[in-house]
Amino acid sequence: MVSECAKLSPNKIPVLLLNPKNMSRLQNKVIIVTGSVTGIGKAIAKRCVAEGARVLIHGLEQDLGDQTVAELGAEKATLVIKDLADEAAPQLLVDHCIKAFGKIDAVVNNAAQVGTGNIQTTDGAWFRRMLEINCVVPYLITRAALPHLRETRGSVINIGSVNAYSGEPNLMPYSVSKGALMTLTRNLGDTLMREDGVRVNQINPGWVLTENEAKRKREHGLREDWYADLPKVYAPAGRILWPDEIAACAAWLLADECGPISGQVFDLEQHPFIGRNPPKDSSTIPSK
Repeated sequence: MVSECAKLSPNKIPVLLLNPKNMSRLQNKVIIVTGSVTGIGKAIAKRCVAEGARVLIHGLEQDLGDQTVAELGAEKATLVIKDLADEAAPQLLVDHCIKAFGKIDAVVNNAAQVGTGNIQTTDGAWFRRMLEINCVVPYLITRAALPHLRETRGSVINIGSVNAYSGEPNLMPYSVSKGALMTLTRNLGDTLMREDGVRVNQINPGWVLTENEAKRKREHGLREDWYADLPKVYAPAGRILWPDEIAACAAWLLADECGPISGQVFDLEQHPFIGRNPPKDSSTIPSK
């Protein structure tokens, strides 16, 4: 499904070239993708359209949203600019999608609050914001879309993070929120599949080279092309993941060929996270 070829986009984020053959697994499906004007969400939306779907694009930046819709085509995409912290946002997304396309086959809860914090720096307001946007909002969007997903025997993908298992020291509230999302996925993946015929699964991306990640690492003091030469303990392949590789997994989970799979969490990384114990020798620790 994906060509071995790759190219660098103008912003230097690699983009996989799709093979047009057999790219119809999502034909005539309608999919809401939150947080889809950049990064992983945009890659998922583009992959969905490439495979025959129509999509609701969501984000906070009007210019990036307009650009994304222009890239996908106005007949294939509709746009909602809305802060998901607004209580009206979940129903607004659902109503807009139904008005534009008449049905909903799937929801991809990708939008997230990302930011640093530890026990010294994280107050209650910041912690609650993380939990609200990263766990409660995906629940509320799923709940609002459920009557339509029930009609289409649709599916939900929650985009989590490998930080859900513990997380980096300075990503404490973010990591906890993604752990909560993982439990929500498993709970609803069981309940909704049995009671409504709606599948719910989660993708936990590892380290992915998005526009925002590239910017954050430069703000952390790394050089402009920090991703070009990474230690193998972090990137055995010599690079980190690309958004289109996450999108490829999402396309399969959204497609009918995925069958009845539900309540599952897919960790996408170059190494295991649970139980990993890298060698403590000259291959990971400087010897001089």
